[in-house]
Amino acid sequence: MFEFIRTHQRLMQIFLAIIIVPSFAFVGIGSYKSFGDDASTIAKIDGKPLSQQEFDNAVRNQLDTYRQRLGAQFDQKMFDTPEFKQNIFDQLIAQRAIAAEVIHNNLSVSDAQLQKAIIDMFGGPGAFDKERYIAILTAQGIRPEDNDARMRRDMALQQLATSIEGTGFAPRTVAKTLSDIASQEREVQELLLPVADFVPQVKVTDEMVKAFYDKNSKFFEVPEQAKIEYVVLNNDAVMSQVSVTDTEVSDYYAKNSAQFTTPETRRASHILIAVKKGASAADTAAAKAKAEAIVAELRKTPGDFAKVAKAKSEDPGSAEQGGDLGVIEKGVMVAPVEAAIGKLKQGEISDAVQSEFGFHVLTVTELKPAVVKPLDVVKADITDLLKKQKAAKKYSEMAETFTNTVYEQADSLKPVADKLGLKIETAANVSRTASPAAGAAAFNNAKFLSALFSNDSLSSKRNTEAVETAPSTLVSGRIVEFKPASKRPLAEVDAQIRQRVTMEEAAKLAAKAGEEKLAAFKKSGDATGFGAAKLVSRSKPDGINGLAMQSIMKADATKLPAYVGVDVPGMGYGVYRIGKVQQPATADEAQRKSEADQIGNLLAQQEMAQYIEFLKQKAKVKILKPVATTTTVTEVK
Repeated sequence: MFEFIRTHQRLMQIFLAIIIVPSFAFVGIGSYKSFGDDASTIAKIDGKPLSQQEFDNAVRNQLDTYRQRLGAQFDQKMFDTPEFKQNIFDQLIAQRAIAAEVIHNNLSVSDAQLQKAIIDMFGGPGAFDKERYIAILTAQGIRPEDNDARMRRDMALQQLATSIEGTGFAPRTVAKTLSDIASQEREVQELLLPVADFVPQVKVTDEMVKAFYDKNSKFFEVPEQAKIEYVVLNNDAVMSQVSVTDTEVSDYYAKNSAQFTTPETRRASHILIAVKKGASAADTAAAKAKAEAIVAELRKTPGDFAKVAKAKSEDPGSAEQGGDLGVIEKGVMVAPVEAAIGKLKQGEISDAVQSEFGFHVLTVTELKPAVVKPLDVVKADITDLLKKQKAAKKYSEMAETFTNTVYEQADSLKPVADKLGLKIETAANVSRTASPAAGAAAFNNAKFLSALFSNDSLSSKRNTEAVETAPSTLVSGRIVEFKPASKRPLAEVDAQIRQRVTMEEAAKLAAKAGEEKLAAFKKSGDATGFGAAKLVSRSKPDGINGLAMQSIMKADATKLPAYVGVDVPGMGYGVYRIGKVQQPATADEAQRKSEADQIGNLLAQQEMAQYIEFLKQKAKVKILKPVATTTTVTEVK
């Protein structure tokens, strides 16, 4: 949600990428959430158990994450593999081993450090907005205390990462060598033998067409298709059947007025006369007298507040800004200061207010009173909210009726459509796999299509069960017409095959001719027939095909001229003559630095991975049960 760790950012990204998947099972530094060391224990890390239940929760949470990312394209069967489960198991062990190292090294984060990190996310104390902070967390379903634990964990991990920062660097000789290879230039001449030039030489027979047809039958398959009917029960369908009266809107407005009120805001400034902790009574009295003198001065010329603050305030954080504290949020300032600001009128100068930091002289520079939005302005929003509340309740009732009706009267969708006021939709050319062309259509869902093309639905053309394809969305359908998979007849695809075979045979002739020329050139060193010389490099191919460039730059150029032959699919055969190899006249220092940084990144990743493996050994990881046999990936709803 916020990027609060700015120093050591590169290494932290590598560190977290290796060990952290969407938060699960790792419950804060200093403690493990364990269900006991018993028969359910599948591993021990640093002497502490990892339970089967913790692992199963991790699997479910990871599946939920993929389901949200993939939406309708999510297919749980893709993840029901030993590799998927082993990967999560390894990540859990790595997390526990790192947590153990953090604990053993007494790496901790104080309340003050945590508070500063949170406030810094907003740009500092003057810009911190506590209500916005909580609102952002709430929108993501995160409790403030859980976010505090996550941040403490990440900040402790940062301390650990910092301890090995700088180990991943590229030696200058290695970086220079790799950079030289990347920037090397080669003078090249091209001789291209296009496929089109050999087409007239090709004679395609009926036997060649039949052989291609038989060998590549999958190219000519027509997948099974069905014409279907389906009905959808979702929030939109329910919303169309609920209404809200003006009386209900007015009642809600009256009972929830705070929801439509923009609260009062106060922007304040202060002048601090600091008092050290443990100061004598005389020093405290002197500071108070100084503050009271400033009060008297400003009550005569309140417009000079900013100028006086710059000259006399002992708060280095706000003095340069004329004492500006920004908009005051509840709970951010110390209690006496916050209370005093709340009582001031705009432009009024306070008495000297004592706090744990000293004596404050305060003023409110901007005061915006609370504003209540009139009913007419928010009526539409309230109506929509109440409709959604009613629809949610009505959906539960309708869902039960929907589920029972499509099952009990399975020969038709008309009964459920009539009973619940739903529309029967149709779709043609539907197959058992979701189609990108159908987009977000309700029927274009892997789970629904699996039910639709089940043996029972295909053979009897009965309604499918009610399938939940998304939250608060049920779909049932039936097959009206079905066409099994078939193969297009040869006569229908004859012309297409002849064209394909012609190009393939022409490409073979081009390659044969090119290879003969290549052999001759290697013997003679001749340049006859080649195009003009051009200087190319990996970053500047100058129009040469990518496959050809790879061969050109990899070719042995210790003896020049060197020749390379490349079969370029769909184009023909290219012969390339390398006449010169050189480095650029001037080195691009910015590029060299970028390449060195990239090499350093790769080395840092490798070293970090090795470090984590070391931590796992140090934590004396014991695997008690093979994870691949301990659980089954179950459907999560």
